[in-house]
Amino acid sequence: MRPARSKRLPPLCHPAGDISPSRGERGASRAPPAITHAIMPIPFAGDIDYDHPMTHIQAIPQFHLFGEAPDDTAFDFIHVETLAARSARHGWTISLHNHRHLNHILVIRSGGGVIRVEDEETAFRGPAVLCVAATVVHGFAFEENIDGHIATFTEDVVSGARDAAGSVRDRLRALFADPVLPLEPGGVAEGIARHMAALAEELDLARDGHQIAMRAHLMLMILEIGRARTSRTRYAQVTLRGMDETVSALRDLIEDNFRTTRRIGDYADRLGMTSERLNEHCKRVTGVTVGHMIRQRLITEAKRQLLFTDLAASEIAYDLAFADPSHFSRFFRNHTGMSPQEFRKGNEQR
Repeated sequence: MRPARSKRLPPLCHPAGDISPSRGERGASRAPPAITHAIMPIPFAGDIDYDHPMTHIQAIPQFHLFGEAPDDTAFDFIHVETLAARSARHGWTISLHNHRHLNHILVIRSGGGVIRVEDEETAFRGPAVLCVAATVVHGFAFEENIDGHIATFTEDVVSGARDAAGSVRDRLRALFADPVLPLEPGGVAEGIARHMAALAEELDLARDGHQIAMRAHLMLMILEIGRARTSRTRYAQVTLRGMDETVSALRDLIEDNFRTTRRIGDYADRLGMTSERLNEHCKRVTGVTVGHMIRQRLITEAKRQLLFTDLAASEIAYDLAFADPSHFSRFFRNHTGMSPQEFRKGNEQR
């Protein structure tokens, strides 16, 4: 059963920070339990207009680590810390933001809160696992008695390991389909928490081979979370479909170039294929064309900016490299059934 969506929360009364780690930081010890406070809504990092119904800003904050410029070359990065170590300093509210390369896995032992992923808020209570992919806009509001850890890592650290059913990377990406996984108290939840604790210990002690050990514990934790996810449909036959390498490379290229590159041929050239062959391959593997993937990424970005910034539709149009705002408005309406202004207004009233 999926966790219930939370209702709109009362006005914010605290500024907020972020739980993305600094490279030099180590996992901190858990803060003692405190009286649970009223959970506040999740704002953006930076200046906040408390009276605005959607708390708009000029741009979606994107960091490698909080407060630092995005790192386009980030790789081979794993960090783990307690949730209290960082969120306690920011009123237990982690502001809306995203990361270009960093993924999050949060293991909640006890306590609860709210996670916001894009435009959806979901309540959770431990034991539970939360999974957030790179590039996704997200934020958290925690109870003060939250007990858990967060692992932050680039995807390359789990690349390579695979079996006949698929790779660890495939399994990781499958977890992002639903960001909240409730767990039953007991063996499975404790096993996942042990891998997270081992990750924290390896990072903290930095013994010989600790980077290898951290990769191993991270991959084992991903496997255990995946097993817990599939076991929730006990009698269903679950087959993990491996991520096709060509489609995976195409998605990476689209992510890096969707603002400026619309032609299928440009992507095909980068992949050493003809446009026809790439389109046929993509449709066979995913069920959709390359053009559909490009258009969907544009729509996703347009929705993010309409929801999370106060940029005018015309500014968003130019940011997404449309020739003029009217072209953008027609494109948006054709794919959503409403104008950009109608989409923004409808979500402000939610």
